[in-house]
Amino acid sequence: MKFSLSWLKSHLETDATLDEIVAALTAIGLEVEEVEDPARRLSGFIVGHILTAERHPNADRLQVCSVATGEATIQVVCGAPNARAGLKVILARPGTVIPVTGDALKKGNVRGIESQGMMCSWRELALGEDHDGIAELDESFTVGAALLDVMSFDPVIDISVTPNRADCLGVRGIARDLAAAGLGRLVPLSVEPVAGSFASPIGVTLDFAADAAGACPLFAGRFIRGVKNGDSPQWLKDRLASIGLRPISALVDITNFFTFDLNRPLHVFDADRVKGDITARLARPGETLAALNGKTYALDEAMTVIADATGPLGLAGVIGGDSSGCSETTSSVFLEAAWFDPARTATTGRRLDILSDARFRFERGVDPAFVVPAMELATRMILDLCGGEASEPVIAGTEPDWQKSIVLRPGRVAALGGVEVEIAQQERILHALGCAVAEHDDGLLVNPPSWRADIGGEQDLVEEVVRIVGFDAIPAVPLPRNPMPKPILTPAQRRVGWVRRQLAARGLIETVTWSFLPQAQAALFGGGSDALQLANPISADLDAMRPSVLPNLVAAVGRNLDRGLRDFSLFEIGPQFDGPEPGQQRLVAGGLRVGKTAARHWTGAPRAVDAFDAKADLLAAIAATGLSPDGFQTIAEAPSWYHPGRSGTLRLGNKPVGYFGELHPGVLAALDVKGPLVGFELFIEALPPAKAKPSRARPLLKASAFQPLDRDFAFILDSKVAAEQVVRAARNADKVLISDVVVFDLYEGAHLPEGKKSLAISVTLQPTERTPTDEEIEAVSTRIVQAVIKATGGELRG
Repeated sequence: MKFSLSWLKSHLETDATLDEIVAALTAIGLEVEEVEDPARRLSGFIVGHILTAERHPNADRLQVCSVATGEATIQVVCGAPNARAGLKVILARPGTVIPVTGDALKKGNVRGIESQGMMCSWRELALGEDHDGIAELDESFTVGAALLDVMSFDPVIDISVTPNRADCLGVRGIARDLAAAGLGRLVPLSVEPVAGSFASPIGVTLDFAADAAGACPLFAGRFIRGVKNGDSPQWLKDRLASIGLRPISALVDITNFFTFDLNRPLHVFDADRVKGDITARLARPGETLAALNGKTYALDEAMTVIADATGPLGLAGVIGGDSSGCSETTSSVFLEAAWFDPARTATTGRRLDILSDARFRFERGVDPAFVVPAMELATRMILDLCGGEASEPVIAGTEPDWQKSIVLRPGRVAALGGVEVEIAQQERILHALGCAVAEHDDGLLVNPPSWRADIGGEQDLVEEVVRIVGFDAIPAVPLPRNPMPKPILTPAQRRVGWVRRQLAARGLIETVTWSFLPQAQAALFGGGSDALQLANPISADLDAMRPSVLPNLVAAVGRNLDRGLRDFSLFEIGPQFDGPEPGQQRLVAGGLRVGKTAARHWTGAPRAVDAFDAKADLLAAIAATGLSPDGFQTIAEAPSWYHPGRSGTLRLGNKPVGYFGELHPGVLAALDVKGPLVGFELFIEALPPAKAKPSRARPLLKASAFQPLDRDFAFILDSKVAAEQVVRAARNADKVLISDVVVFDLYEGAHLPEGKKSLAISVTLQPTERTPTDEEIEAVSTRIVQAVIKATGGELRG
């Protein structure tokens, strides 16, 4: 929001300097973004007097002028057509910085003649666009006087207005805030109704269905005949030009002036181009509007239009139409002042990509009680500047309800704002901001003004009081020192973080998917019951709560495969739903791998991922929680969505804590995803709490100085015996000496009875005190064989 200092002082009586005003604006929450003060760049310019002006001997369009500076006479070569003897000008001498270029002036040679200075135009001083000739000064100005001593220049302030402060999109609103802050007195705004001398030939009606009546609850207008739409007076041109608006004509300039002066957008129609009465209504299918910006817009039934008998004349609160625009030949106008729904105005502007000054204000909310007074003020200005005769006003609708009452407890200012303010000062501030204030049993009963729709509760009143007192007045209070803050995350929440970090470290990419899916897909993973159907799904194909995290991950894998990605892995930590009742929701970490285990390499072809990769992910996630994977049992059983021969379940006792394996080809076919895919599911809440670690420091590593020994054993077992049973039995044969047991061979086929297999393990013996003797090694080997035979019913292979 831009405004000049003189414009501000037309509403604010103040002796404050520019710097004091700028500081006060920022202090009360109206942040100053830029101050453009011409005086700061014109300090080197003086008043010069052209004594003689003769044609340049080497150029027909140049003149050689002798210019008095008050101290001497210098020679200046000038090409301005209005340069003549006797003219007083703005003179720049060598070393003076020219504002429009930012360069310091130097002596020059123009067609063989030395030029010792420069006579400037308004454009070269960055004070306007006039570049047709040099600036002509008043004859009374003293030659040699500094330009700043004989002329005053109007600084322009640019502030940032937050969306809730629509009232500060007018200069008067800014002046009101400064007056409340004690920087002067707000000039009273006198609204004197203009007596109409005839009935308006153009009527006004509102045509809205009951559910759209809020689109335009109040519309006021007035017919003015006999106007002359010429140039605006200089003061009006200067104010508009100071904020970057181009003066057009008196009628248009008046509406622009009210938009920025009083935050009251208005519109004037050329009355001779209006057919019949004016109606505010919603647009009809197929209607279009040729707007004032030269573009044509297709309208829809959600947009509010101002129309006559032929169709739309303008988009309410957004932009006017070209068919009824005013021109220099306009002699009769119809003045419009109305209140339009902010939400509908914003929607219309966004949909059509129109950002106008009117839309900017209407969508933030203009004063609903200022419609008729604004029409009266604008009527008075049109009559003063353009002449003419005004009709009686025509008004349709009623003022929207904006009144509200709020109780302010004085102690809340200190409690919420952090600064002590006397109740009398609170009352004075609220009065100055336009509020009606009365005593109340609990403090003050405050009625916010019509232009402050953003004040809706006690906390807003506290903010107003603190803002006007000044945010700098709030004392700085240190936060309480607490060197040992209480933990925020629970152990269960920390465990989830550990699992997430471990899976990411293993190369899986975290994914977040919906907690619901199509019922047909839910049925593939053990769900799909009516109890888990959604009554109001966000989409017709997302109608069931998910019984597993895997189906949505499978769908994500399919989308990536369709886009050419081949070797990757995904995981998600989220809820799955076993039923609609409390306690039937479980937190699950699930993951999928697809493709190869590594990228292609010249040393050899990488292998495809398999069920054991998924099992490794599952065990790594368990290990990340602080639990030992060795304490869990693996059985060759898994739910129906896993491959029956390439999957398993991880249990703790009789309680399953996770599944792993290759997904069933039939399930993948139903989901239209090309496999194979391997995955896992870990029920995080089913894991027991990790044992508390001792508080003492971790002991130092005690590496053995003795060479480890490896011994291999092969056993003939039933095909159904799990390798884990063999490994566990061998490890438990001597927990001190045996450091590791691994499976290195599996054989099934010829030379073995049907239903049998050969499983070979390698046992590592790690002595810590001395090298064991052959007898001791043989004794351990015997215990290993006996333990495996006892646990599995197998026999040592010869």
